[in-house]
Parts: sequence; structure tokens; C-alpha cells
Amino acid sequence: MGFALDGVRILELGQIIAGTYGGQALSDLGANVIKVESPEGDLGRNPSVAPYRGLSGLFLTLNRNKKSIVLNLKSEAGRQVFYDLVRVSDVVVDNFRAGVLERLGIDYPRLSAINPRIVQCSITGFGAGAYKDYPALDIIIQAISGHMAITGEPGRAPVRVGIPLADMSGGIYACNGILAALYARERTGRGQRVELSMFACMLNLLGYIGTMWLSNGELPQPPGSGHDYTVPWQAFKTRDGYIVVATREESFWRKLCEVLECPQLAFDARFATNSQRCRNRDVLVPLLEAAFATRGVADWMTRMRAAQLPASPVNHLDAAFAEPPVAEDAMILEYDHPDAGRVRVPGNPIRLSEAPPTPARPAPRLGEHTDEVLRELLGLSADAIGRLRAEGAAR
Repeated sequence: MGFALDGVRILELGQIIAGTYGGQALSDLGANVIKVESPEGDLGRNPSVAPYRGLSGLFLTLNRNKKSIVLNLKSEAGRQVFYDLVRVSDVVVDNFRAGVLERLGIDYPRLSAINPRIVQCSITGFGAGAYKDYPALDIIIQAISGHMAITGEPGRAPVRVGIPLADMSGGIYACNGILAALYARERTGRGQRVELSMFACMLNLLGYIGTMWLSNGELPQPPGSGHDYTVPWQAFKTRDGYIVVATREESFWRKLCEVLECPQLAFDARFATNSQRCRNRDVLVPLLEAAFATRGVADWMTRMRAAQLPASPVNHLDAAFAEPPVAEDAMILEYDHPDAGRVRVPGNPIRLSEAPPTPARPAPRLGEHTDEVLRELLGLSADAIGRLRAEGAAR
């Protein structure tokens, strides 16, 4: 029984998280991802970004299971080697700005002529239109897409999501597009171009919040941990931490009142239905805050779970990674890196009944696999690889 994407060969280009994260997700499913780096190396290697033992924690996380080769695509010899790799590959992923592929001579029409089965996926910040040259850092996309305007506490400064969500969304959507194109290729025999922008991905992730603006003209305010349409649905401070509750159904509301030992709230006309609780949230929430402040997190969670109420402690990472499902789902992977030593990273959440999870292999050193890839995939001799190095086309 092989890995899900055994035999799928992916060439990964570019230097931002979106493309790197997409390649990582596919390598977790068993694809052979070859990271084609410039002689300077991926920007993600910058050791000042999440520094860990002289290396970048970001790079160590998002590049496990990959191979690294160095090609100078600005040189004719380097491009020819890349073209040869395209002939024996399935997918090319890039996250260059619009126009860069054409300038390098690796745009889809050219690659498709070399290999009609190739799938080329391009992740940009804003597409190829008016904003094509705008910087597309994660915080820029979070801000311009509206996400920062609806994140944080009411009346406070804008807040970004604590993870690089815009970058990661580009990678996740890219995986969807690539897998769809590979499936279509099984029927048609031809590859195709997949295009998406991080800005468009983040607009899509607005979900029903975007719908309520587009269809009903509603501009939401930052809700903190609360919910515009359900009360109570938020975090409450206890004696020693925070707990969240989510009373999606009226039965949960009545159970909550019992657990809080405030049965009178369930029969208060102001709070009898969710719509009434939404209208009177300014009255209700302080009453609930006072009740939650009487006990600690562990005590409340025991009571909430006994009543089968939707509730959770607000964990920091130490507690989050100590929860039982982490071990049950093998959500911590480990590997030994030749420079950084033992590295522990969040695992892949996807489980397939007919394919085992891919074991974690170290993130590669710069150009670590140049010789191996050029020898095994292209049949180049040591002398030929040496000449490429001497010409500055490879490293």
C-alpha cells in the first residue's frame, strides 16, 4: 500500500509561504516535491524568522519531506535543465508576481508545449490586474481583504489573525486546484493552468459575513470572541482562565443556566429566545460574566461536559498540544535535522483508509539534492553536473 500521491512529481518555485505551504501539504500526502531554489536560496531560510538553533523555524516546518536543488533560471543552461525536469514532472507550483514567469521563460504556454500533461499552479497576491505589482505580505492581504476589520475587540485597534492565514489560505486553495487538475488530467490526458490570488482566497474565507454585506448591506463590527447572531457564544473569564461556550440551540441555553446555577435566566422574558438574547446581550453578558467568575476552568469544564454543553477551555499552545486527540491523531511529527537536531512540527490532519501517512523527513539544506535529482531524473553524469556548476547554472 503506497502513499496517496506516490509517483506525483512536483516542482516548487517561489519564496513566500503560500507556495511553500501548498507544496508541504502535497508532500504530506506522498508527492515527491522538488524545491527549485535560486542560488541565494528561499527567503524562508532567513534565520531571523522564528529562529531555532541558527535556522528558520518557518523553513523547518514548511519544507519537511522536500528535496532542494539550486538552478539559476536566469541563465540559459539553468532554464534548459528546468525544462528537462518539466518533461518528467506532473506539477509546477509558483508564487511569483504576475509577469515573472514570462520574463523567465517558464510560463504555462511554454511549459505546456514541453509537456502537455503538466499542471502549472500560480499563486499571486492580487492576480494579474490593477494590483499585480502591489506587495502581498500576509498582513497586507489580511488588512485589504477586510479580515482585520472584523478581528479583535470592539472599539480597539485592528488585529490580524495570529497565524499567517492569508499565506496559508493560498497554499490550501492551491492544493484544491492542483488535485482537481490532476483528476481532470486522468480523464482528458492534458494538464492545465491553475491560477488563484491570496486576496481572492481571503474574500472567499469571509463566508457568510461576506454574504451579509453583499446581500444585506451589513458591515459587522469586530466581535471579539462573540458572535453577531448567537448569544451566548463567546469567551468568559473564570477564576483562573477563560472558557468559551456556544449555545447554538435553545436546549443548550437552558442547560447552561442550570450548570451556572442561574435557572431564573432561562425563564426571563428578555432572554427566552436567541433573538431576544441578541437584542439584550448588553444586559445578559454581565450576568453571565459574574456567574463564570465564581469557579475555575477545570471545575466549569467538568460541569459543562457532564451536561454535554458545547464548551472548551481557551488553551494556549502548551495545553492545546497536550489534549488527548493530539496523540490519538499523531498530530506531532518529529525528525532529526543535520544542523538543528530534533525538530517537532504540527502533523498532517488528513487520514486516508487506503494510504499510510507520510513519515517526516528533514527540511533540506540548500541544494542538498541537486546532484541526486539531476542524476536520477535526468541521467546527468557527474561531469555534466560539474559543468553546470562551473557555468553558474546550478549549485
